[in-house]
Order: sequence, then C-alpha cells, then structure tokens
Amino acid sequence: MADYDSLPPGTFCWPELSTSDQKAAAEFYSRILGWQVSETPMGPGETYSIFKTRGRDAAAACTLRKQEKDMGVPPHWNSYISVRNVDEAVKKAQGLGATILAAPFDVMDAGRMAVVQDPTGAFFCLWQAGKSTGARVLDEPGALCWTELSTRDTKKAENFYTQMFGWTAKHSTPGSPMEYTEFSNNGKPGVGMMPMPDMVPAQVPPFWLPYFQVSNVDATASAAKQAGA
Repeated sequence: MADYDSLPPGTFCWPELSTSDQKAAAEFYSRILGWQVSETPMGPGETYSIFKTRGRDAAAACTLRKQEKDMGVPPHWNSYISVRNVDEAVKKAQGLGATILAAPFDVMDAGRMAVVQDPTGAFFCLWQAGKSTGARVLDEPGALCWTELSTRDTKKAENFYTQMFGWTAKHSTPGSPMEYTEFSNNGKPGVGMMPMPDMVPAQVPPFWLPYFQVSNVDATASAAKQAGA
C-alpha cells in the first residue's frame, strides 16, 4: 500500500477525467477499477466525482466545459503536477517557452492551479496544494502508477521538463525496439515519454496519458470490454 498525505514538487499528483457523460464514466471506472465515488457539489446542477481506493482519493471526473464542447474538444484526461508556488511556476514555464492557457486561480480552499501547454503542444495542469494534496494513494491497484507523454519533439520536451521540474532522464539503449525516455523525480521513476506513433493523425496534439495499476491486465481488459469499452 502506498498512502500519501503530501507529495513532493514535480510529482504527477492528480488524474482528472473531463468527459461528455460524467455519470456513465463514473459507473464504468468504478466497475473496472473498483473505485468508490464521492460526489462533491460544484455549482447549480453540477458535481465533481472523486474516485477513491480504500477510501482515499485516487482520481476524479468532471463534465466538459461548454467552451471545450464548442471547440470540439473530445473527452480527455487532465494530468496535474504538484508545485510549491503555482504563480512562480507559471513564470518559469513561460520563460521556458510554454503557453499559459489558464492563469493561476484558486479552487476554493482545495488549492491553486493553472493550465499550461508545453513547447511541443501537450497540455498539463500545475497544482499548489491547499486542503487537497491530490491523490492520496499511488502505485497500487486502482491508483495512478505512471504518466506518459506522446510528442512529436522528444528533444524539445525533455529540455523543457527537465528544466521545469528538475526531472532526470534515462534513455532507451541504442538499438532498442522503440525510443523511450524514463524521467525520475527526486530519484523516483514515474514518468515516461515516447515519440508520437506514426499511426496517430496529424491533427491529434501531443498528450499526457495516465496509467492505473491493476492486479491482472487481461481480466481488467475483459471487464472493460464487457462494460462497453
């Protein structure tokens, strides 16, 4: 078991699903990952679905914003990275060539966040913890265990993220079947990067993808298929 009440800066601390059908998503992931769901009011007719493993926060889901729908943005996972001070982190990201899509703002008393697009086009969120650290369980079945970037410019991405968060990079050996980079934060591996596969259409931007640990991949994949995946 891997319980956390705080997470070091540079850690992927919160996976959040932004979806067109929040209720169906909650039912689907609860079925295949065993998550318990806690609904937190967000405003008139809206809730924030917090997914729990062993009663501890593991991930969340919300409904796509109208602006996102109008722009044709599909359902997607948002990946949050912890920082000590989000305002300072935004200035640093800008200095390294990133674009700020949402300037720092408070999320009630839970924390403070911003939305960033890296120099290769991938999106991520910065999180400064208030009452909420983010995920309070990692690296066990039902919890986030890896976050991976697919991008068309791995060199530019590596330069940005190593300077931004102090990650160290470990590259696949020459002659490996595929190019892959493993990043460590404070000596702990937890992040990966690979070139965007050729099969991905050109209009698909670079993206971060969260991985959730399971006890049996085949059984979970079968359950996902039965649940409509």
